[in-house]
Amino acid sequence: FGTAHRAHASTTVVAQFFPNAKCFGFLLAKEIESIDKVMKSGKKPVLAILGGAKVSSKITIIDNILDKIDHLIIGGGMSFTFIKAQGGQIGDSICEEDKQDLALQVLELAAQKEVKVHLPVDVLAADDFSPTANIKVVDIHCIPKNWQGLDCGPKTKAVFHKVVQQCQTILWNGPAGYFENPNFANGSFEIAESIIKKNKDKSIFSVVGGGDTVALINQINAIEYFSFVSTAGGAFLEYLEGRELPGIKALK
Repeated sequence: FGTAHRAHASTTVVAQFFPNAKCFGFLLAKEIESIDKVMKSGKKPVLAILGGAKVSSKITIIDNILDKIDHLIIGGGMSFTFIKAQGGQIGDSICEEDKQDLALQVLELAAQKEVKVHLPVDVLAADDFSPTANIKVVDIHCIPKNWQGLDCGPKTKAVFHKVVQQCQTILWNGPAGYFENPNFANGSFEIAESIIKKNKDKSIFSVVGGGDTVALINQINAIEYFSFVSTAGGAFLEYLEGRELPGIKALK
């Protein structure tokens, strides 16, 4: 599945020589079945958790999934574009200035489709990236100049945890903060812990995908506690966007 979004000779071309004698491998089949279970037949309420740095890399996913979900958590760096678009002061936090109108359109469309959007309310901010940086918790709408939000604050963690506990089907792609730095990884880890707690009796269905998200799950040795963890990065995202992947099309 990790290469299904590319038209490689070893997958799409070879398949052309076997019009009636080809099939999906078990892992590829499980990847498709798991994502489709979220997108097409997931038990409600359905929650999508989207993080990472950029709105631009997730906007087509949001467009494609709004009809299928009940709740949308927006975290990570992309959240600051939404907050600034709403008039918030985000200090030096990462922001796609040219995507603010797009962010407002997403919120409006979600409201029309009665999807509840949950944005961070506070952040763990720092005045530098160094290990010795000053760190403090601030309201996400009032981040001081020369400071930047790098992880969820305690109020946000509580909000996100409450949303996770309400839902029966969960899709997660993208960390909730700058998790590569241990000082700012806790928010992402707590989302994982919330899903694990909810899934103790195997009563929910949870799918995790994307390189960074799988990496943070691996850091806490928690893969076994999720219903399915995708092996793909780009293919996972493109499939969520609703694209027909060349490697899958060739097998059909």
